[in-house]
Amino acid sequence: MPLNAKEEKTFRSDVSEMLEITYGVSLKDATASQLNKAISSVIMLKLAKKATGFKKEAQSQNRKRVYYLSLEFLLGRMLRNNLYNLGMEKEAEELIRECGFTPDEVYREETDPGLGNGGLGRLAACYMDGLTSCNYIATGYSIRYEYGIFRQKIVNGWQLELPDLWLEDGSVWLAPREDETIRVRFGGQISERFTSSGLVVNHYGYEEVLAVPYDMFISGHGTEAVNVLRLWTARAEDEIDMALFARGEYAKALEHKSNVEAISKVLYPADDHVEGKILRIRQQYLLVSATLQQILRDHYLAYGAFDNLPDVAAIHINDTHPAMCIPEMLRLLMDEYGLGWDEAFSVTSRTLAYTNHTVMSEALERWPVEIFKTQLPRIYGIICEINRRLLLDLEEKGVNDPGKVEYMSICSRYEVRMANLCLASVHMVNGVSELHSRILREQVFRDYYSYRPEIFTNVTNGIAHRRWLCEANPDLTALLKDLIGDGFVHDAEALSELRRFENDKSVLDELLRIKRNNKARLAEHLRRTSGVILDENMLFDVQVKRLHEYKRQLLNALHILSLYAYLKENPGAPFEPRTFLFGAKASAAYHTAKRIIKLICAISDMIAADPDIRDKLKVVFVENYSVSAAEVIIPAADVSEQISVAGKEASGTGNMKLMINGALTVGTLDGANIEIMERAGRDNIFIFGLTAEQVNALWAAGYNPISYYSASPYLKKAVDMLNSGIAGEHFADIAGSLIYGGNGVADPYMCLADFDLYHACQEKVSETWKDREKWARMSLHNIAGAGFFAADRAVKEYADRIWNVKPVLLP
Repeated sequence: MPLNAKEEKTFRSDVSEMLEITYGVSLKDATASQLNKAISSVIMLKLAKKATGFKKEAQSQNRKRVYYLSLEFLLGRMLRNNLYNLGMEKEAEELIRECGFTPDEVYREETDPGLGNGGLGRLAACYMDGLTSCNYIATGYSIRYEYGIFRQKIVNGWQLELPDLWLEDGSVWLAPREDETIRVRFGGQISERFTSSGLVVNHYGYEEVLAVPYDMFISGHGTEAVNVLRLWTARAEDEIDMALFARGEYAKALEHKSNVEAISKVLYPADDHVEGKILRIRQQYLLVSATLQQILRDHYLAYGAFDNLPDVAAIHINDTHPAMCIPEMLRLLMDEYGLGWDEAFSVTSRTLAYTNHTVMSEALERWPVEIFKTQLPRIYGIICEINRRLLLDLEEKGVNDPGKVEYMSICSRYEVRMANLCLASVHMVNGVSELHSRILREQVFRDYYSYRPEIFTNVTNGIAHRRWLCEANPDLTALLKDLIGDGFVHDAEALSELRRFENDKSVLDELLRIKRNNKARLAEHLRRTSGVILDENMLFDVQVKRLHEYKRQLLNALHILSLYAYLKENPGAPFEPRTFLFGAKASAAYHTAKRIIKLICAISDMIAADPDIRDKLKVVFVENYSVSAAEVIIPAADVSEQISVAGKEASGTGNMKLMINGALTVGTLDGANIEIMERAGRDNIFIFGLTAEQVNALWAAGYNPISYYSASPYLKKAVDMLNSGIAGEHFADIAGSLIYGGNGVADPYMCLADFDLYHACQEKVSETWKDREKWARMSLHNIAGAGFFAADRAVKEYADRIWNVKPVLLP
């Protein structure tokens, strides 16, 4: 609700007072940065007060609480989102203008929190938004990464990783809670002895690390509910070894502190070496141990027992990174609180649930035993016991095929398998799209599905539709409110009412006008931030997502090369001008992904230097892609590239954000693309490529990429350009990996097999683009069909089918 006159006056006074206390300046003298931080501080205090009230109300109603653990929470800028949710955006922006700034000038002073990388983190952020907006009491848990994943800098086409110094501006949203610091143990040795009271475990010789919590407050839209995202940071108890320092060994005196604090320095440290694997294990264990120690401590203080824990707490494991929740919870219940194995395992299993986000085998985490048991000896021992009991149960149930037993084992072949740990232990497992969940049941986890079919379910992903539509695209939101009312703000399914305007030319024209304005806004943003000049009359073809081979940015690049070759050979041919926009970060240790970025940049340079082509084609790689960049790019997109090889993309959420903003999807039948097609209508999406079943059949028959290369003139020209050189750079390594395989399987994600189908689909896109009215009608159907993909719907499904929680009743 908007502020009343008294509240508006109080808000203005609070901001003015904050400026005077913090910076010694008045409203009229404040800089944009000072104004941003002062308003943020005022909002932060307001949220903290609301969070306390919401917690008390939830307790008075005996509401079961959700604890959501994720290594990522990609929140985006906080100020505008909180102002919007609290109904204070209008008043705050009026105050900003009175101070001589535009709202965007002040909002831009905030740096995106460096707490995530891609879809996993953005999904977690969307779910916290949805949980809060729907009045569920929930706490998120992650790590306060000092330098994020990295700040991407492109130099001569090559990705460089620089520290993301987000805390310089982002600390205003963090409330330190040093009073709730937790001690976490690593390494050491374990001794066990049996007594009349049972097994007694002694952990000695360990290293102790302090986990210090910082709280962020998550607002919900149009509600008094405010939840907490708790972020742990690693700290050494002793800042310095004074004895070493006194001897002049200054670096050694600080070595322990540096090693400890490295745990929370960077998200996803490179793990292509032993030290990186150790750091990741320590990072994940810090998160789960500190979180569970706090949860169980608070529960025991309240109830004095744990038999009711599954009735009052739902702890969720978001992907395998927090999977050590399982053995850590067992450790705490047995070693610290004296429960026996059977009771502890029952409580643990009934409290924990797990979301799988990938079918990629390398992403189903597996840790080398020697590293794991050295860092976490007690946790490793508990996992071995879970595995022993699992194998006994499989034998009792008649599962005696050695291959099947080995595949289901948690500890095997000198590794600890975190996905199998979850599958053997939790009470519910879900995939994140209908196709993904089916692949889990029928292929990836088929043996576990046969063993425990009752634990498998699906919850298709959802997005924070208010942020990605109402905030990111205000002009479209205003049109929707004029046409169908504002019901969609709280119930996204109400967007379906837009379908009745599919033949209203004035509405279609307005959709085109809004899209053009959003493209102009993006063009201005890129001109200001990178000097790139865009022509908003061109079709904007967008692929923004984490850089990975299975997402097939390379297929997109090959298609652009084929268009370039065609235009060079046919300079007078009719052609619909197109701008290709990419945004992606490649993992620091992922060389192939970084080479693909280099290729895209080289193509961009080649086209920009060619006067015959640059007015017809343009390629832009957006540096340091982030939530804030996405909020400008996505509303401007005409085409949404969702072109992963079928069967590899679990769901996607970028496809949903682009859909709700009216972009037309070019996609394979993969992930949530299938459900997008069902809800937008088959005629309002561009589908191409092999199905997941056809991909599997082609591998089984013996996939031969060179046959596709030889048979396709367009493809051959594109691949040959990789060999001959682009903008002075040769990409024979990429060509070789596609045709011959290099050090691995040739073309593992079937770019060549799908190329001609993709090329034909893109010709259909260009042909459709000529008829702007038809394009606008297709866009309208995408917007109208996007309501299902709201995070509000998804969290309600989790609440009803997995967590068994109910919302808090608020006035």
